[in-house]
Amino acid sequence: MHIPRYVTAVCAAAAATVLATSTSAAAETGPTQDNFLPAMAYSILRLDIDPPGANDWNCRPSAAHPRPVVLVHGTYENRYNNWARMSPELKAQGYCVYALDFGDTDDAGVALAPTVKGYGDIKKSSKELAAFVDKVLAASGSRQVDLVGHSQGGTLSRWYLKADGGANTTDPSKNKVKKIVQLGATNHGTTMSGFTTLADKLHILQSGEKPLGKAGVQQYWKSDFIKELNADGDTVPGVDYTVIATKYDEITTPWQSTFMTAGPGATVQNITLQEGCSVDFSAHLSMSYSPRAIGLVKRALDPSAPTAPCVPRAPAF
Repeated sequence: MHIPRYVTAVCAAAAATVLATSTSAAAETGPTQDNFLPAMAYSILRLDIDPPGANDWNCRPSAAHPRPVVLVHGTYENRYNNWARMSPELKAQGYCVYALDFGDTDDAGVALAPTVKGYGDIKKSSKELAAFVDKVLAASGSRQVDLVGHSQGGTLSRWYLKADGGANTTDPSKNKVKKIVQLGATNHGTTMSGFTTLADKLHILQSGEKPLGKAGVQQYWKSDFIKELNADGDTVPGVDYTVIATKYDEITTPWQSTFMTAGPGATVQNITLQEGCSVDFSAHLSMSYSPRAIGLVKRALDPSAPTAPCVPRAPAF
């Protein structure tokens, strides 16, 4: 069948217009927030917004900070409400900062889907992270990234290294990730202050998967996912890990379960938020808004950064 040239030209122009529109369209950027609660409230009706400082796809890493930083949010959070304070601070330090949403495409999680992200199967979310990291590497021209993950975001980052291309076990110099910094990650699962343990004993834990999403069940300390995650040790060669915990964590419990042990070719620094700063009472959701935690993240990414400040913080918000 012969297609007239003018039809071909029109179609090509239309396709080019659509492509240009889709690639140039930028998400709305929300304001900087001082605490998690106002950030959560702001994002409820604005689920597709960037934290300030993130996702500038024209950013080029500097010699001082050659690796882009990818922020990975936690369960039932999103890229804005988790990082509305840390993202602009890292950007101000000269980093190229990126943040993604993930885990919102599963059929499960129907009770939460209208307002949150990060509830879907962690193994599927890992593939979303993999695609996002590849996009960051291509846009920035960098060979590696650093990952900063809160809660599930830290655990998900580890699965990405082990299962979805983040690390090269035969040649660690080809790893796509150099550093992982975690805040309250569920590295060895959680009892969630005893609630998931009780639900398991009552044989109702699995029934929560449909309304609340698979990710929560996967992070139970006895889950098959946690067993798989740690079957070959906590780390992979060629990656430096910094694990930040708070004594007042009510979600990742016991709070010490977030700490990791270094395997061959890796380093692990386990840090308690309150060590040297007893007035920081930040709990799980407020960790990423703690000036001290943000300072510790900066130091983990760049050891020459200033010492993390000690600022009084309330437990929750």
